[in-house]
Amino acid sequence: MPLSKPRKRVVFLFIAFCAVFAVVANFFVFLGLSGADIKSQFSQIPLPRLPLRPWHREEKVEGPYEPRDGHPISQLMAKANKEWTAYENSRSTTFRQTVSKYRRRYGRHPPPGFKEWYQFARKKNVHNIDDFDQIMDDLRPFWAIEPKMLRNLAANMWRDEKHGVAGIHIRNHKVVKETNESWRSKTLINLIEKFVKHLPDMDIAMNRLDQPRVVVPWDDMQAHLRKELETRRLPPQAAGNFTTDMDDLLNTTSDEEPPSMEDAQWFPAAGKQYMDTAKVACPPESYARNPDSAKQDPEKLYKDGLGGVITNFNLSSDLCTIGPDVQDLHGFLFAGSSVLPTKRLVPIFGECKVNVNSDILFPANMYWKHDERYDYNERHDNKNWEQKANSMIWRGVTSGGTNVADNWQKMHRQRLVQILNSTVMTSKRVRILAEQTDKPGQYENFRQFHPSEFAANHTDVGFTEPVSCYPDCSFYEGLFDWKPQAAFSETFKQKFVVDVDGHSFSGRWHAFLESKSLGIKATIFREWHDSRLFAWRHFVPMDNRYDDVYTILTYFLGVGVSPRERVPDPTDDAHVVEHDMEGKRIASQGREWAKKVLRRDDIEIYMFRLLLEYGRIIDDNRDRIGYDGDGSELDKYDGVAKSDQDQVAH
Repeated sequence: MPLSKPRKRVVFLFIAFCAVFAVVANFFVFLGLSGADIKSQFSQIPLPRLPLRPWHREEKVEGPYEPRDGHPISQLMAKANKEWTAYENSRSTTFRQTVSKYRRRYGRHPPPGFKEWYQFARKKNVHNIDDFDQIMDDLRPFWAIEPKMLRNLAANMWRDEKHGVAGIHIRNHKVVKETNESWRSKTLINLIEKFVKHLPDMDIAMNRLDQPRVVVPWDDMQAHLRKELETRRLPPQAAGNFTTDMDDLLNTTSDEEPPSMEDAQWFPAAGKQYMDTAKVACPPESYARNPDSAKQDPEKLYKDGLGGVITNFNLSSDLCTIGPDVQDLHGFLFAGSSVLPTKRLVPIFGECKVNVNSDILFPANMYWKHDERYDYNERHDNKNWEQKANSMIWRGVTSGGTNVADNWQKMHRQRLVQILNSTVMTSKRVRILAEQTDKPGQYENFRQFHPSEFAANHTDVGFTEPVSCYPDCSFYEGLFDWKPQAAFSETFKQKFVVDVDGHSFSGRWHAFLESKSLGIKATIFREWHDSRLFAWRHFVPMDNRYDDVYTILTYFLGVGVSPRERVPDPTDDAHVVEHDMEGKRIASQGREWAKKVLRRDDIEIYMFRLLLEYGRIIDDNRDRIGYDGDGSELDKYDGVAKSDQDQVAH
């Protein structure tokens, strides 16, 4: 039945009343909001052609990076993102692809046990099954040395305790003996036992000292590498097992010395200029060998002329490129405390090295060993990026070299503490990048920046105690205010965590990368994981002279007032736009990446592969052993469909 006119009027009035009530109610709610609340509410309203950025509303950062200005760091972030994307897109997804890529890259069959290693790695969710070039680069020159000689060296380098070498000895798929033992070798044994059942008999010589050992002269190394290239071959039929019962392995049941032992030819160099030893491993035309012959300023090879930021992290730690400029600015280079090198190519495993060394890298024991000083724990990092302080923190001791009264100012850690000390920097001026007055978003060098106040407000850097002094540390009295140690729970309250070398590499780096803070790294040392980490995507690289530290910090934190907002406009003030979003992005990307490629599982995968490759290098039949299949037997394991198998086969 149709409604009568009076009833229609009642319904209309009721609807109108509800509408008015809703408008009034929302008006009063709006009045109750603060300015921040209003901004927050409206920021969530999607506007046409202006999509919300994920990092504006949530912690997780996704999507490609698009530079918002012409600052070199913004451009370097975009470049790193493209390089990382290419790296991601190149990964093998099946055993077939992995085997094929191995042969293309290295000109050889994979070693015996490769299929078992592949399955081991896949079960542990390896992210990139192909990224083991560091292993292959480390072992390449050893193809030029007779396996028998390598076994003899590895079996006996531990015998003189003063030489700082430990021995780990594997027989019948078990670690049966440890010689000249240390906490490092015990930790490594715990790691090896995860996969030792797949390994052949071998002796492993491990560096017990903090600092690297092997410096092979340039001409000798080039001869070794040429010989390695000549030995590459792919025999149609290869033996699938390692050779057994080879001589020159250590007799693990007797303490008697063998009738002949190869001499590793160690020589003492502690406290001496390391470049005097290291430069022989550089090319003759290099800056390290002949500084006057440099065709261009070496800095241009790895630094941007604007702000001095690092453009090539690999070259920034290349002693053949930077050696003459930093040899008096890094403790290891001019006052190394445990330098005992050799110029002979010997098979010694080490946790780190500089680029001229030929030590065989393995994942540092500190990354594997559970130690609360170095282990990342979520409980210690309970603040999101926005809740962290706009500050950079560093704590440490005065390690890095032998400290004496007349050299401490040149030590790398001491220089870091001084350059970020507001009192020391009171009368100093440094270079940063400032926004151009007439070109918004474009930057130029500004060399008159007074850093003292900025350092006081945004850095917390200091020593906890003096160590490594000769004859004692009394000369430090009154020079530094010793600060309390900062546990990770305190460290990760800051947005920026800087990591620099000690006597050698820093064991805190993995934890810094796993954290929600942004890792800033300066180092001359190389480690096993370097090829997996992309500077400006996963961390911020810093020059070993720290002349870019204020450029870096002012980029992320911002400084000054925009020229367009100054009244009047002082010409000597610098303005840098805050790039907090970019800092959060790199921190988030580094954290996510570390959880994929720097896990303890990844250390197991790396070490397993390393010892398979090493086992072949020391095998008398190394040219005739390996995996010679096409990888098809694991198609089902890899989830390759039958149609895909047929397509690959044809």
